[in-house]
Amino acid sequence: MAPGTALGITVAVIALFILANAIRILKEYERGVIFRLGRLVGTKGPGLILLIPIVDKIVKISLRVVTMDVPPQDIITRDNVTVKVNAVIYFRVMDPNKAVVAVEDYLFATSQISQTTLRSVCGQVELDDLLSNRDEINAKLQIIIDDQTEPWGIKVSQVEVKNVDLPTEMTRAIARQAEAERERRSKVINADGEFQAAEKLVQAAKKIETSPIALQLRFLETLAAIATEKNSTIVFPLPIELMNALIKKDNK
Repeated sequence: MAPGTALGITVAVIALFILANAIRILKEYERGVIFRLGRLVGTKGPGLILLIPIVDKIVKISLRVVTMDVPPQDIITRDNVTVKVNAVIYFRVMDPNKAVVAVEDYLFATSQISQTTLRSVCGQVELDDLLSNRDEINAKLQIIIDDQTEPWGIKVSQVEVKNVDLPTEMTRAIARQAEAERERRSKVINADGEFQAAEKLVQAAKKIETSPIALQLRFLETLAAIATEKNSTIVFPLPIELMNALIKKDNK
């Protein structure tokens, strides 16, 4: 191979290497933070961008929403109950420059802030509030974490408490409490029914007292109901008037 040919190939290889390092293509959801000789130049993208080889360095940042699981945390609630709580956090990069310059690893930093904030907030509430007032706790977590990550160019849009794992003895205690509450309601309903029935009986007694013929009709209805039963022996009481008449006849 001639020296000129070898030199041409070498120049072509170097040119391709420089061109490959000078051209970057960023997707719609990506931004490139450019450093020139170590100094921040700015953000470029999306699309085709040109760099100065060796001089420029690029750090790619995604602007899509990140869904991050917060691992279960051991928490002692305000009423001294030990529980395990985990959550999920939704956030995205709003300022790529801050996300690269202000913090070493914004994903790790956001995860750590989320864990400490989850322990702090859940430790300030009682167990009943932790189980029932999820919306309030989620909103408080979102505000606190968002305030702490704002200097890094991170926007936390939502935080959701996923699971609250209770100790076995606490689960049993809650089950007993729920059972006792159901039993209490059942007794209250039964007592209310007995009270209403007693009131109706009192009203019926007053109505019969004002109309003696109603008592006789009720007596006949009861006899008719008894007669429908098979293998029944019915004893008819004699009216008092008839007994008095018989007694007077015998005395004569």
